Amino acid sequence: MSGQSVAGQTSAALDAFVERAAARSTVLTGTGIPTRRVEAWRYTPLRSITEIVWKEAAPLDAASAKNLLDKIAYPANGHLFIFGNGREVTSLSSLPENVLRTDAEAVDPLEDRFSAVLNGALGRDGLSIRVPKNVDAGLLTLATLHQGSAISTHLRHRIVLEEGASLTLFDANVGEGEYLSNPRFDIILAEGARLRHVKHQSEAENAAHLAIINVEVQGNAEYDSFTLNSGGSVARHEVVTTLAAPHALVHVNGVQVVNGTRLNDLTSMIHHAAPDCNSRQTVKTVLSDTAQGVFQGKILVDRVAQKTDGYQMNQALLLSEKAQINSKPELEIYADDVKCSHGATVGALDDEQLFYLRSRGVPEAEARDILVTAFLTDALELVADEALRELLLKGLFS
Repeated sequence: MSGQSVAGQTSAALDAFVERAAARSTVLTGTGIPTRRVEAWRYTPLRSITEIVWKEAAPLDAASAKNLLDKIAYPANGHLFIFGNGREVTSLSSLPENVLRTDAEAVDPLEDRFSAVLNGALGRDGLSIRVPKNVDAGLLTLATLHQGSAISTHLRHRIVLEEGASLTLFDANVGEGEYLSNPRFDIILAEGARLRHVKHQSEAENAAHLAIINVEVQGNAEYDSFTLNSGGSVARHEVVTTLAAPHALVHVNGVQVVNGTRLNDLTSMIHHAAPDCNSRQTVKTVLSDTAQGVFQGKILVDRVAQKTDGYQMNQALLLSEKAQINSKPELEIYADDVKCSHGATVGALDDEQLFYLRSRGVPEAEARDILVTAFLTDALELVADEALRELLLKGLFS
């Protein structure tokens, strides 16, 4: 793993992973579990997972899955596909009529990214689908549920949209107990295809979530993603996108609402590998108590990618003096005819606005929620589907 190996490292977690991975453990043993000395994980220490002997999870029955689903808001319409403890809950799952199940295929190992390495060593086939040419497949909810103690799952999903196809994916993550969820998505969007990917990560208080999404976007195609991070003891949502042909468009937006001692991380690499492409990223983070937030966003523009238009903004609101945000926006540009910008701001609630609401009889907790929601509104409005936006609003403070 380039720049990320931890020589000589051992831990209860790593030993358990290596034993389970068997023949697939080679890369994992070479990299170990990253520490703060690894630049990509400098702000997101994984100490909380290293001393746990993570074991394979037992299947989740339909009754337990239904109970867990009640813990998170998800669309009432469309189709629902459920994985419980890493296995398909067949009796509760269905796909849109025109969506085809496919076999898993070989993928880029992404050996410079630990979440991908761990998934590569322990991965189990998840949902692999193809949306045919010019088909609008509508709305699909993918629910990933966990229940247990010291269990880990490593699902591999593959979503392919053929030319002119479209799909809206609501990606819901929730559970109970102590578990590690390490999903990987490989997404391929052909010419003119469009995927809306809206995710709510609401894992249990003692859970870890290490997700990696690898996206290839062809010409005139669009990957429009939004993530609400609000759960887990430590959680990273990592997106690697390649704009591979002219006029591709990528949105990697998100909101993080983190309290207690949690740490939530949104990391991205947006690679402009072709000319005349646009990318947009707005991420807002709200932190209270002793919570920590991380934003690491990089825009890479190849020499061939002239006429690139890339925008990146990270803003954080601290509700406590002990809360902490680490923000690392980054541009790496090799083309000379581009329009790229990035920025980061950190602030606190406006005392005058809070006083105004209190003077009008609004209780302090409600007044704070009003101001926090106002801070997040412009980011949430980037979710084009109004019904999904309302679901995320419900999940902000739940």
